[in-house]
Amino acid sequence: MFEVPLLIGGQARPSSDGKTFQRCHPVTGEVVSVVSAATLDDADAAVAAASQAFATWSALPPGERRARLLRAADALQAAQPQFMALAAETGAKADWFGFNVKLAANMLREAAAMTTQIQGQVIPSDVPGSLAMALRQPVGVVLGIAPWNAPVILATRAIAMPLACGNTVVLKASEASPGTHRLIGQVLHEAGLGDGVVNVINNAPADAPAIVERLIANPAVRRINFTGSTRVGRVVGELAARHLKPALLELGGKAPLLVLHDADLDAAVDAAVFGGYFNQGQICMSTERLVVDERVADAFVDKLAGRLRALRAGAPEDTQCALASMVDAASAERVAGMVSEAVAQGAVAVLEGSRDGSVLQPSLLDRVEPHMRLYHEESFGPVTVVIRAAGDEALLAAANDSPFGLSAAIFSRDVTRALALAQRLESGICHINGPTVHDEAQMPFGGVKASGYGSFGGQAAVEQFTQLRWVTVQHGPRHYPI
Repeated sequence: MFEVPLLIGGQARPSSDGKTFQRCHPVTGEVVSVVSAATLDDADAAVAAASQAFATWSALPPGERRARLLRAADALQAAQPQFMALAAETGAKADWFGFNVKLAANMLREAAAMTTQIQGQVIPSDVPGSLAMALRQPVGVVLGIAPWNAPVILATRAIAMPLACGNTVVLKASEASPGTHRLIGQVLHEAGLGDGVVNVINNAPADAPAIVERLIANPAVRRINFTGSTRVGRVVGELAARHLKPALLELGGKAPLLVLHDADLDAAVDAAVFGGYFNQGQICMSTERLVVDERVADAFVDKLAGRLRALRAGAPEDTQCALASMVDAASAERVAGMVSEAVAQGAVAVLEGSRDGSVLQPSLLDRVEPHMRLYHEESFGPVTVVIRAAGDEALLAAANDSPFGLSAAIFSRDVTRALALAQRLESGICHINGPTVHDEAQMPFGGVKASGYGSFGGQAAVEQFTQLRWVTVQHGPRHYPI
């Protein structure tokens, strides 16, 4: 059992009213974390600490910020065993948390490399004797709100580039992975970033709306980045707009994987198994829709079903099972209900996975139609649906027939043809002959439509977490009309 205090101004603190909540193992029900539940005053204190630290952190030379971020990356990677021990918070496999740490450390290293790449420009002016410049400067306190499903990756992403740009951060941890998110803050602080540079707030689930609203409303918070569901993202976006604050929103997905008639079916099946079922399908980029040309659909479904019959889910500690638990029993019940409903409405259950509490076995449904919820709604679980269509244009239309637009994939031996389709796919990310689940720290990562707006990663993130300012120097006489 882990004790999880708040992290404010470099100090481990209980909540100001002493209240706590518990995060339990989704399979066994055992208490994993006892967590300090922040009050509104604690939220204010975290922002105040970040605001106080901003003057010092933003004034550091870029080489010093780079050095500190590199030390933080090494410290995060060294703490991998501690993070793996917290995997029980979400019911995930320990090696999923281990992979999270590896990618998160690389995010910090990539952010470190960007500290000297925050550039402006000189712009020709029509005013004689005027030197006009566009400068990028840090904005102040950045609020990061991260989810539980890839907890080390996504919380670190909410922190790394804001810090590289010279900002300080308040991280609002997920109620489902509070120990993991708090450990990130602890490791970064102990690596020597400085008091108050990263602050971590945990809150009881019932208090989340009030805490989020208080944090966004605080005048010292200048930017918000949120990764999570489209439903909550709409709330965050509305609150940010009310206070005239830019927000980067990376929201839900319903990723299509298009299988053209000339595709390498074995490669497409490999990508579908990984993209659709890894981490129980609880990834924003998870493959949910298999949009397959009718000419190869039967063969593709047979191959995929054969692979899935050998794929089993179990408790996270069960080494005989490749898949683990969903985050809680309610989520597993919701997904199982969506599957049963689609079958009742006429979908063909190639595999209909059974449920035992929070453990849900893989499902594969064929001939899913638009009137079924699984056609449009994000399942966020271990289920993929096959949508059959005739020809490239029909495949493209089916793929775009979705409110979401985060990640997508196209499988074809004709790369030129696939690239032409990719440019017409309504998604922020598209991979040709690769899985929908793919992330690299330096790449622009973001979606369109109900999957949000703005991008993490590299220069795209610099634009999100700096303020562009116009500054002029008049170095000659200036004519005025009066």
